Amino acid sequence: MPCENQTQAPLDAAALVHQIRRWGAELGFQKIGISDIDLSHAEPRLIEWLSAGFHGDMDYMARHGVKRARPAELVPGTLRVIVARIDYLPPRAADSWQVINDARKAFVSRYALGRDYHKVLRRRLQRLAGRIEAAAAGYRYRVFTDSAPVMEVELAEKAGLGWRGKHTLLLTREAGSYFFLGEIYTDLPLPVDRAARNHCGTCEKCIDVCPTRAIVAPYRLDARRCISYLTIEHKSAIPQELRPLIGNRVYGCDDCQLVCPWNKFARVSAEPDFGVRNGLDEVTLTELFAWSEDEFHARLLGSAIHRIGYERWLRNLAVGLGNVPRSAPAASRVVAALRSRSEHPSALVREHVAWALERHGRR
Repeated sequence: MPCENQTQAPLDAAALVHQIRRWGAELGFQKIGISDIDLSHAEPRLIEWLSAGFHGDMDYMARHGVKRARPAELVPGTLRVIVARIDYLPPRAADSWQVINDARKAFVSRYALGRDYHKVLRRRLQRLAGRIEAAAAGYRYRVFTDSAPVMEVELAEKAGLGWRGKHTLLLTREAGSYFFLGEIYTDLPLPVDRAARNHCGTCEKCIDVCPTRAIVAPYRLDARRCISYLTIEHKSAIPQELRPLIGNRVYGCDDCQLVCPWNKFARVSAEPDFGVRNGLDEVTLTELFAWSEDEFHARLLGSAIHRIGYERWLRNLAVGLGNVPRSAPAASRVVAALRSRSEHPSALVREHVAWALERHGRR
């Protein structure tokens, strides 16, 4: 939010950056970097990506267009972007591959096992911005936490926080990719950090492991095929040809991160807010499918999952239940669970339940 202009002493920008990094560490951020606002190198790729329709039905991306690559058009007067990283890998969470390989269980992307990161990160960034305001009265700023057309990976790369991996996520040598990013757009003329170098080399494990082949080329993602998009952003029916490939991934997908060699350096988060809630790290599909709408809201209020709503939550679970092998010991319980929702008021839920029942040889 912009602050009122006030008379202030000459700014010692280098000293302020040192203070910003110290304050960031005190507030729980693992790293702070400063970027300029020249994203002209990324703008052609953005236009090409949008023209290919890879954004799917995320219409807001096309609506904002090149504004994503022009920070000063998004927030007039912006000169620098302060980029912050906070690790989220929850402690004591069940092994991801063990959950993915157990068709009875529901896999939830590890970033969503705890409290909604939007709220946690925004609160911390606002506190950091407040400290900067006290030291540089009259500066203007705006905080972003995945809440506006911000090219956060490009900005983080320029700020020295890491490099864009071939799966399109930011990677860093000391912490892999299990972290959130947040930004403060500011008119302060701060010294910028040196951009990070790419260390992916010839590795393409993330491309090879993608269940739906959504990474169509290095650094190029077709969101329409991405399981994270399909289970979170996509609002209508999931394409039938992709449903069997989703497996038991009911909210997001971490496969490309799980195989990345750099994630052997991923750090467990010390943030209580990112700890596992409601046993979501290894709960069964049938248990989640049995939740009433009231239970869904009561248990997941304050979680990132709550944003998709109960209807899409059941849609995703129905797909997971449809992918449980017929020969599995729990197959009879799966069929009973699906039948309990076969007359659900939502046409979207009924359609996915019907598909799942057919997969089990039932109508």
